[in-house]
Amino acid sequence: MKEWKIYTKTGDKGETSLLGGKRVPKYHLRIEAYGTIDELNSFVGLLHDQDIAPHYKEILFEIQDRLFTAESLIAADQGSEGYKLPELSEGDITLLEREIDQMNDALPPLGNFILPGGHPSVSLAHVCRTVCRRAERIIIHLAVDNPVDELIIRYFNRLSDYFFVLARKLALDNGVPDQVWKAKK
Repeated sequence: MKEWKIYTKTGDKGETSLLGGKRVPKYHLRIEAYGTIDELNSFVGLLHDQDIAPHYKEILFEIQDRLFTAESLIAADQGSEGYKLPELSEGDITLLEREIDQMNDALPPLGNFILPGGHPSVSLAHVCRTVCRRAERIIIHLAVDNPVDELIIRYFNRLSDYFFVLARKLALDNGVPDQVWKAKK
């Protein structure tokens, strides 16, 4: 078995390759998109490592898998047609919606904006939400001039909703009230 080295030296001049071989600058919008998804995946891993219910851990693991899927789809460019890439499906969105609905059923109605905080897992779920929203914005920007499957955009939109509701549910699970924002007048 050939030894795999982490460094290739091919990016030393500020370029990297897309799946398909095209070389682009490391600040290219496609790289920014899948790099932000990778950042989100790291935060999801950190949330997974918190003291939370096993069911949440299972769902977060599934989400991490889908984030890798999204990264590979975003990294694919012309010339990548020969690669067997994983796919997102309607079922991935349905899973998020089902989880959102189940958690929401246990939550008190929300009448105000809430501030992130109250418990480390709650705050971390909000970090995941905001990084997810940034990834979504970058993906939408990328889609202006590049083909991006609309399922990816829908997935990230729903995923940020999932993290918002998960943050509220984690607060409830930990006996922490929502940190209601009250605008000063």
